[in-house]
Amino acid sequence: MSEIDDIFNAAYKPRVFKRREVLLPDYVPEFLPHRDDETKRVALTLSPALRMERPSNIFIYGLTGTGKTAVTKFVLRKLEENAKQKGIKVGYIYANVRHRETPYRILADIADYFNMRIPFTGLSTGEVFNRIVKKLTNLEGVYIIVLDEIDFLVKKYGDDLLYNLTRINEQLSKSRVSIIGITNSVKMIESLDPRVKSSLSEEEIVFSPYDAKQLQDILNQRAEEAFNERALDEEVIPLCAALAAREHGDARRALDLLRVAGEIAERENRNVVTKDDVMKARVEIERDRVGDVVKTLPLHGKLIMTSILLATAMGKDYATTGDIYDNYKKLISKLGLEEITLRRVSGILSELDMLGIISGRIISRGRYGKTRVISLAAEVNAIIQALKEDPMIADLLNEVKYDDNRKNNSL
Repeated sequence: MSEIDDIFNAAYKPRVFKRREVLLPDYVPEFLPHRDDETKRVALTLSPALRMERPSNIFIYGLTGTGKTAVTKFVLRKLEENAKQKGIKVGYIYANVRHRETPYRILADIADYFNMRIPFTGLSTGEVFNRIVKKLTNLEGVYIIVLDEIDFLVKKYGDDLLYNLTRINEQLSKSRVSIIGITNSVKMIESLDPRVKSSLSEEEIVFSPYDAKQLQDILNQRAEEAFNERALDEEVIPLCAALAAREHGDARRALDLLRVAGEIAERENRNVVTKDDVMKARVEIERDRVGDVVKTLPLHGKLIMTSILLATAMGKDYATTGDIYDNYKKLISKLGLEEITLRRVSGILSELDMLGIISGRIISRGRYGKTRVISLAAEVNAIIQALKEDPMIADLLNEVKYDDNRKNNSL
């Protein structure tokens, strides 16, 4: 028997997992601990759909991993089941804006729900929207459109699509449409056109972070379904909960830690997951998270990350926006590209801060006033390795030397 056969046989008979999928981000359980109030508010807001009335639009916000998407999907699933039992047409369309990227693809997803054939490219966004409106004028029912991570759409493309969707009922006679916007950014609503803001935020629901005890309850519930009996050391769940509680009460982070710790134990052919597996999982997740974020940055975003590396080299804990911009201009000059403005660089730095790759704060410089400083919030070597996957950036980073025992690197 080959080594590959051994791997596949081990995968066929898992040592620690019973139902690994229970720990995946898109799994929606039948019970959501510590989210009763939020679940009831979403359900009450959507309940008019069962009378064939348009529910109020909902704007849901809170930090990553606070149960926003899970609660929304859970309630919508229940709503759809109840409507079916009563012979009422209620449906929902879920789109993760970060994954769909463009207004065109979001509208294509909506069209696909109604069995409309939309080419991958070739039509204007306005034309796709008009086709959806035409389709809805011939249908009855209440349809709820969920736009998850809606802030990515607004930052990149503005709020035109939101404006059109929140006004769509003005063109309909038989059917009704409601919007649920979900975001991690509390400030995102402030950036919207006042007309969109008033329409979208008819109902606002804020999801607060979980504390360590609540995270333990969530993990205990999932672990009972996910793992074989006695597959977890007693320290594992409290440690996962404590680590995630430090990071703004992120349940998704806690579940990822538990799942990856289990995968590490499986790969090493062990029957029990230990706290050492959790610490290894923490390093592995951080490396993968940073890599995914940095690799998907546009070119100027990568150049700004490279500029931060340059500015925080030689033992510096932080750099000013001016230092970073000076380095950025040198890199742009070397590549022969057109530079973006300092204001746009500041905007990209804010986006990187929100993604958790860097950390920005305001410090006082006495009589010279206050200034914003930037420090790296992710593991430096992971950033460098992700940047080097872009050949253009790799050429700029050939001189990078990083010591794993130090937080900073030398360029």
